[in-house]
Amino acid sequence: MPSAPGVESEDAALYEAWRGGDRRAGEALFERYFDPIYRFFESKTHADPSDLVQRTFLGCVEAKERFRGASSFRTFLYAIARHELFAHYRARKAGGQVDFGVSSVADLAPSPSTLLRRQSDREVLVAALQSLPVDLQIALELRFWQELSGPDLALVLEIPEGTVRSRLRRALEALREALIAQEAAPRLLGGMVGVGPGGASDADLEAWASRLRGALPL
Repeated sequence: MPSAPGVESEDAALYEAWRGGDRRAGEALFERYFDPIYRFFESKTHADPSDLVQRTFLGCVEAKERFRGASSFRTFLYAIARHELFAHYRARKAGGQVDFGVSSVADLAPSPSTLLRRQSDREVLVAALQSLPVDLQIALELRFWQELSGPDLALVLEIPEGTVRSRLRRALEALREALIAQEAAPRLLGGMVGVGPGGASDADLEAWASRLRGALPL
């Protein structure tokens, strides 16, 4: 659900009403963002993400007095979702130590289905995304499927705004290599086969990622 200025203004008004004690305003926000947050987790786990969705909205309730409007409500919610996802995987790991800049969903929660030969573009793309380090997967999905801006991505990923572009380029290169390794259909690679690391421009990579939206509605 890409945001728009009108939606952000509505969110801000609902949020202020909610903070002022209007329970229905909070319910309206949660109803608006339930599906996007569900899909956020669905592509990063192999189990029913309902519990993670519930924990994200609970975290939002608990943090609502600390949110000062420095970002949109949607960005605030994705930041909470990212922390809940990390907590989920740390709880499953002995010692609770996970490097999300290195470990992928495929590493953290391998699924027997990954051994099957995939047929659809969607399945191939999901598998490729899940083979990336989790933070790179999050960066790609929030930028190209949810259309978060650079400043909003910096807030969610907790990195300097100037680092966002290089993070996205690294993520796009990794996604291209993952698709090539899976022998993805040419329509997914869209001319990216044979382009060496650093060979495609940022604009080419971003245009390619935008074309992938149709194969994976998140």
